[in-house]
Amino acid sequence: QVQLVESGGGLVQPGGSLRLSCAASKRTLDYYTIGWFRQAPGKERERVSCISRRDSRTYYADSVRGRFAITGDNYKNTVYLQMNSLKPEDTAVYYCAARSLGSCTTATTPDDFGSWGQGTQVTVSS
Repeated sequence: QVQLVESGGGLVQPGGSLRLSCAASKRTLDYYTIGWFRQAPGKERERVSCISRRDSRTYYADSVRGRFAITGDNYKNTVYLQMNSLKPEDTAVYYCAARSLGSCTTATTPDDFGSWGQGTQVTVSS
C-alpha cells in the first residue's frame, strides 16, 4: 500500500484560496487513482475531486466545479488540490485517498479507496 500525507489546510476568509498537498510514499499517478474527500461535522465523507491516468480523467463534485483544481506531479509523488473562491460550506477535514489501478469513473465512494491520509482541516470563516 501507499502512504499518504496531506498538508496545506488552515483558516481562510470567504473568497480566499488554499492549496492542499497529498504526498505519497511512492510513485502514484501511473498506478493509482487519487481522490480528495472531505468530511464536515455530522456529515458523510464526500468525494470532491479525483484524478486518474487510467481513464485520463479528472472529476469534480458539482459543489466545487469551477473553483477547485486537481493536479499531479509525478516527480514529487504529490497530488494537489487548488481551492479558490472558498465558501464557509467548504469547511471540513480534507483527506486524500488512493486506489490501486481503478479510475475516477469506478472509484466513487470511500470504500473504493484502500489508502488514506490523516486529513487536514480547512476552515473558511470571517
